[in-house]
Amino acid sequence: MTSLTSASIKPLTWMWRGFPIRYQAAGETGPAVVLIHGFGASCGHWRKNIAVLAETCRVFALDLIGFGGSAKPAPNVEISYTFETWAQQIADFCREVVGGSAFLVGNSIGCVAVMQAAVDFPDLARGVALLNCSLRLLHERKRATLPWYRRFGAGVAQKMLAFKPVSQVFFNSIAKPATVRKILLKAYRRADAVTDELIELILEPARDQGAVEVFVAFTAYSQGPLPEDLLPILPCGAIILWGTDDPWEPISLGKEFVKYPQVEKFIPLEGVGHCPQDEAPELVNPILQQWILEKSGV
Repeated sequence: MTSLTSASIKPLTWMWRGFPIRYQAAGETGPAVVLIHGFGASCGHWRKNIAVLAETCRVFALDLIGFGGSAKPAPNVEISYTFETWAQQIADFCREVVGGSAFLVGNSIGCVAVMQAAVDFPDLARGVALLNCSLRLLHERKRATLPWYRRFGAGVAQKMLAFKPVSQVFFNSIAKPATVRKILLKAYRRADAVTDELIELILEPARDQGAVEVFVAFTAYSQGPLPEDLLPILPCGAIILWGTDDPWEPISLGKEFVKYPQVEKFIPLEGVGHCPQDEAPELVNPILQQWILEKSGV
């Protein structure tokens, strides 16, 4: 058994396109696995997984640019916050830090980012694991199917947030411990998983310069790929894990992904919400370990 703990795994810095990028690494041998967080999260959201996976793998958890401890350059001035950008970041990280191909694991929007990376850079993806994949229900193509009042409401909100004074007030109103706790208690089924530590993990990056601008840029991002665009053209196999009690990404819609031949397994996680890697690591870790080792032929 490993003597690693989440506290003993220190943050590291990698320079990408002149911007500092935070990541964590653990494990000396075995196949490489790269963990990608969801919206508003960071590599700390994998703190219950890294040490366990490092028993059999070389594990890397990466903060996407704009999130966590990574730089937050000005949107559309210094960088474009798109899945293509994040895919390029993941690919360059694999080449420059990991040293080659890896198993790519994502949660929420991180799933779309790892799929985009696999599609754009097939030589770097050995397999993809998707944990409660973002369905991107506010995407312009999906929004067209919503009732008119929901389409109208989403569009108005995006336009209002484009005004800096409005976005600053709105961001400040939600970047508070009580509000974050309330949001997480909706996303998580297990209330005891919503700890002060988790809330601080979410809030700390929100205090960085540029955090508001990144938040606005992503909430306005209604284009780009949908999961159903990327799954059928994946160059590698995929495994999907889905918390059955996710209030944001309904499992009933997620189950539609099993029709794609690239999806090797779809595993419901009973009584779990949107972030199963953090809420139920005792379920997720063994599944990921077994999948990686089987795909590696170990």
